[in-house]
Parts: sequence; structure tokens; C-alpha cells
Amino acid sequence: MPMTDGETAMRDLADKENYERLQKDVNAVKNDIAALTDQITDALNAFAGKAGSQARSGYRQARERMDQNFDDISERGSAMMDAAQDAASSLEERFEDVITQRPLATVGIALGLGFLIGVAWRR
Repeated sequence: MPMTDGETAMRDLADKENYERLQKDVNAVKNDIAALTDQITDALNAFAGKAGSQARSGYRQARERMDQNFDDISERGSAMMDAAQDAASSLEERFEDVITQRPLATVGIALGLGFLIGVAWRR
């Protein structure tokens, strides 16, 4: 059974309405996708900014700890050097006192040590 002109016109009108409705839906979906893309971009930028900020903060903290450790080591080394100098000075004073109080014993010890070094050197 062939279609009449009225039926064809109605069908064309329905197709046109469906097409326009689909076009509006497609445009709405495109707009939604664009909005989601903007939101995702904003979220990623915020995340990247926060990650960069945290990385810079971590670097600063590590640098401060390194500087602090270096300062601590430097102070300890200086304290050890001072202690070694004090010990050497004290030892020097003791030797001077012993040499002054017992000069003959000191000369005898020096001769004995020299003899032992000479014997050991020959071997």
C-alpha cells in the first residue's frame, strides 16, 4: 500500500523533529564533555600545583636537614680537634715535667729506645 502525500509529509515532519532533537542532544553532550574536560583540566592543574609545592617543600626540608647535619658534624669535628690539641698540650707539659724532674732517667730511656730502634732497623 503506497503512502499518501499527507503520510509522507507527516513522516518527514517527524524525522525532522527527531533530527533536531538528536542534534540538540548531541550539542548538549558536547557541552557536557567540554565542561568535564575543563573540570578535569582544573583538577589536574591543581594536583600538579600541589605536587610541585610539596616537592619544593620536601627539597627545602631535605636541604635544611643536610645543612643542620653538616653544622653538627663541623661542630663535633671542631670539638674533637680542640680535645686532641688539649691532650697534646697536656702530654707535652707532662713530658717537660718528667724531663725536668728526672733528666738522667730520661736520657737513659732515650738511649734505650734509640738502641732498640737501631736493632730493629738492621733486621
